[in-house]
Amino acid sequence: MIDSSTISIQYIKKDDFTGSYRGMRYRLSKTGDGMEVVIWPGPYNYIKTSETKKQRKDFPLTMEGKEDAVKWLNEQYEVQKALWDSALH
Repeated sequence: MIDSSTISIQYIKKDDFTGSYRGMRYRLSKTGDGMEVVIWPGPYNYIKTSETKKQRKDFPLTMEGKEDAVKWLNEQYEVQKALWDSALH
Protein backbone atom coordinates (compact mmCIF):
# COMPACT_ATOMS: atom_id res chain seq x y z
CA MET A 1 0.00 0.00 0.00
CA ILE A 2 1.03 3.59 -0.58
CA ASP A 3 2.01 5.30 2.67
CA SER A 4 0.93 8.94 3.03
CA SER A 5 3.96 9.70 5.21
CA THR A 6 6.18 9.38 2.11
CA ILE A 7 4.32 12.22 0.35
CA SER A 8 5.03 15.84 1.27
CA ILE A 9 2.47 18.61 0.77
CA GLN A 10 5.32 21.14 0.80
CA TYR A 11 6.99 19.28 -2.08
CA ILE A 12 3.76 19.20 -4.12
CA LYS A 13 3.41 22.96 -3.66
CA LYS A 14 6.74 23.34 -5.52
CA ASP A 15 6.84 20.44 -7.98
CA ASP A 16 4.97 17.35 -9.18
CA PHE A 17 5.29 14.29 -6.95
CA THR A 18 5.44 11.02 -8.87
CA GLY A 19 5.59 7.42 -7.78
CA SER A 20 4.52 3.90 -8.58
CA TYR A 21 3.10 0.92 -6.80
CA ARG A 22 3.08 -2.55 -8.38
CA GLY A 23 2.27 -1.44 -11.92
CA MET A 24 0.19 1.63 -11.01
CA ARG A 25 2.00 4.90 -11.64
CA TYR A 26 0.76 8.14 -10.09
CA ARG A 27 1.39 11.87 -10.03
CA LEU A 28 0.21 14.51 -7.53
CA SER A 29 0.33 18.09 -8.84
CA LYS A 30 -0.62 21.51 -7.56
CA THR A 31 -3.50 23.03 -9.54
CA GLY A 32 -4.52 26.49 -8.39
CA ASP A 33 -5.58 26.04 -4.77
CA GLY A 34 -5.96 22.28 -5.14
CA MET A 35 -4.17 19.11 -6.10
CA GLU A 36 -4.74 16.84 -9.09
CA VAL A 37 -3.97 13.15 -8.73
CA VAL A 38 -3.44 11.13 -11.91
CA ILE A 39 -3.02 7.36 -12.18
CA TRP A 40 -2.04 5.25 -15.18
CA PRO A 41 -0.63 1.79 -15.90
CA GLY A 42 3.14 1.49 -16.20
CA PRO A 43 5.73 1.06 -17.47
CA TYR A 44 5.89 4.50 -19.12
CA ASN A 45 6.12 7.89 -17.46
CA TYR A 46 3.39 10.55 -17.47
CA ILE A 47 4.53 12.24 -20.67
CA LYS A 48 4.94 9.02 -22.67
CA THR A 49 1.53 7.64 -21.64
CA SER A 50 -1.57 8.30 -23.75
CA GLU A 51 -4.19 10.57 -22.15
CA THR A 52 -6.77 7.82 -22.74
CA LYS A 53 -4.98 5.62 -20.18
CA LYS A 54 -4.91 8.27 -17.44
CA GLN A 55 -7.50 8.68 -14.68
CA ARG A 56 -7.76 11.93 -12.70
CA LYS A 57 -9.25 13.16 -9.48
CA ASP A 58 -8.98 16.49 -7.65
CA PHE A 59 -8.38 17.01 -3.94
CA PRO A 60 -7.73 20.02 -1.69
CA LEU A 61 -4.04 20.82 -1.24
CA THR A 62 -4.19 20.21 2.51
CA MET A 63 -3.07 17.47 4.88
CA GLU A 64 -6.63 16.08 4.84
CA GLY A 65 -6.66 16.27 1.05
CA LYS A 66 -3.38 14.37 0.92
CA GLU A 67 -4.80 11.66 3.18
CA ASP A 68 -7.91 11.41 0.98
CA ALA A 69 -5.74 11.27 -2.14
CA VAL A 70 -3.65 8.41 -0.75
CA LYS A 71 -6.82 6.60 0.31
CA TRP A 72 -8.13 7.00 -3.26
CA LEU A 73 -4.83 5.75 -4.73
CA ASN A 74 -4.95 2.63 -2.56
CA GLU A 75 -8.63 2.05 -3.38
CA GLN A 76 -7.93 2.36 -7.10
CA TYR A 77 -5.05 -0.09 -6.79
CA GLU A 78 -7.39 -2.67 -5.25
CA VAL A 79 -10.35 -2.01 -7.59
CA GLN A 80 -8.22 -2.13 -10.75
CA LYS A 81 -5.63 -4.68 -9.64
CA ALA A 82 -5.89 -6.67 -12.90
CA LEU A 83 -4.93 -3.56 -14.90
CA TRP A 84 -1.89 -2.86 -12.74
CA ASP A 85 -0.85 -6.53 -12.77
CA SER A 86 -0.97 -6.57 -16.58
CA ALA A 87 1.26 -3.48 -16.64
CA LEU A 88 3.96 -5.47 -14.84
CA HIS A 89 4.22 -8.02 -17.66
